[in-house]
Amino acid sequence: MSVTSTRATPAGPRPARRGDGPERRFTLSALADRGRVVTDAQFHAWLGEMGRREASHVERIAFKELDQWSFDDATGNLGHDSGRFFTVEGVTAHTGSPAHGVWRQPVIHQPEVGILGILVKEFDGVLHCLMQVKMEPGNVNRLQLSPTVQATRSNFTTVHKGKTPLYLDHFTRPGSSTVLVDVLQSEQGSWFFHKRNRNMVVEVTGDLPVHEGFCWLTLGQLRRLLAVPDLVNMDSRSVLSCIRFTDPCELGDLSGATALQAVLRRSLAPGDAGALHTTVSLASRINDTRLRHPLTARRIPLAEVPDWHRSADEIAREDGRFFRIVAVSVHSGNREVSSWTQPLLEPNGVGVVAFLARRIDGVLHVLLRTTVEPGCRDTAELGPTVQANPHDHLAPPDDDPPYLRYVLDAPRERIHYDVVQSEEGGRFHHARNRYLVVEVDDAFPAEVPPDFQWATLGQLMELHQHNGYVNMQARSLVACMHSLW
Repeated sequence: MSVTSTRATPAGPRPARRGDGPERRFTLSALADRGRVVTDAQFHAWLGEMGRREASHVERIAFKELDQWSFDDATGNLGHDSGRFFTVEGVTAHTGSPAHGVWRQPVIHQPEVGILGILVKEFDGVLHCLMQVKMEPGNVNRLQLSPTVQATRSNFTTVHKGKTPLYLDHFTRPGSSTVLVDVLQSEQGSWFFHKRNRNMVVEVTGDLPVHEGFCWLTLGQLRRLLAVPDLVNMDSRSVLSCIRFTDPCELGDLSGATALQAVLRRSLAPGDAGALHTTVSLASRINDTRLRHPLTARRIPLAEVPDWHRSADEIAREDGRFFRIVAVSVHSGNREVSSWTQPLLEPNGVGVVAFLARRIDGVLHVLLRTTVEPGCRDTAELGPTVQANPHDHLAPPDDDPPYLRYVLDAPRERIHYDVVQSEEGGRFHHARNRYLVVEVDDAFPAEVPPDFQWATLGQLMELHQHNGYVNMQARSLVACMHSLW
């Protein structure tokens, strides 16, 4: 049954008007099949040409070959001579629970707040996003689609003595531009210590030059590109997840929607419409976890982290689990600096990030898990149902996280999204996760463990407007789900 079969709506969505709220204009851009600056075919041809012209080269090197990076004799920490960018240090964490004990590991410490920003502009009444094709040293395929601006403070203050990122002023000094989204969001709490970025969407109205490597795309085109493996990068997904959409069935006759699209579109409704629990109860659940699991985490010298060893070219666990720290040499013709060396964190294989989804009274809900991580600034955030690396569990299935086997063994017809996506390529080397959305059947237990809770996409998009509620993996998966409706 289509969404519009139960609602009286006008025939066809009208074009956006300047007085419309941003949620409506974003939704119209996500549904638009007209007014595009470039067609999908033109974009892919352009992307292919950019790939053929890309001449970057990345190779693993020994730590002694790092330029301006070194290990501190006293602490063993790996840092840059300038004292900027980031350091590889240690972290020790414990919750006070005998079951979890004390956990120590290396971690990336990057105290700066970076900017992840997308410029938007109307063409023929349809909002477009200015995206760039960017090379990152840790990308598996070198080029991926990134925000207009993706820069750390060290980058945009030119500590590297390179060029200032293009379009940066629109985010640091918006002037007459309109800020539509502006929120601090966390990054991976198991790999970073208290890392945050400013996620922004800024609307411009005047003439704006489009530099080489940049392209205007509608949100509808970006939704389709999220179905392509390793294309829309992690930072783009993070910013896109912070955009609030309205229920598309409010915009006009959208008959022809599949049953899945219908329940997904209802799930986008703002507030608690159709939700099993209130948004306040979701936030309360996080605060309750923070109270019950008062995580104590602090940085320690890397030299004091047990069970990890440093060789000539990596820092790794003795059993090979989780991740390793490596060094690379980079040469690129389309970055602010043409060549450099740096450390990168390399995970152990492809991870799994998944939502279990369920239709509740005609509205799709996803199952969230309150996740405690050592590098999380606020102890705990809402994460996906499953956030794990199967390679790290020594004795499956007994050692598996909850629902991992359910996701991995799901029949094909219940998997609505299954795409491998890359994580941030500026700090991680070939970090990839298999992102999945799996709809549960009637045999799935109605009651879920205390750390799990059902929520609609509208509720998650509301929580995305606040820092410290939804982790990077869940935000990334919400962005991926926008490709389905």
